Amino acid sequence: MAQSCAVCGKQSQMSTVRVKLRGKFNPTSKTRRYPNLQWARLANGKRVKVCTRCMKKKLAEKKA
Repeated sequence: MAQSCAVCGKQSQMSTVRVKLRGKFNPTSKTRRYPNLQWARLANGKRVKVCTRCMKKKLAEKKA
């Protein structure tokens, strides 16, 4: 729950980078990419973790 957006539910994703060397793809390990979550305050006053995409849409207001 801590690594997901409280508004849209965006979570981490697995990603790979394919490295090509002399015409062949080398085996590479997978990496996990996390969303850019920030603390924000909802309209009812609760503090939740919200992704920056939702903050730009003004679904939650950032209180610094």
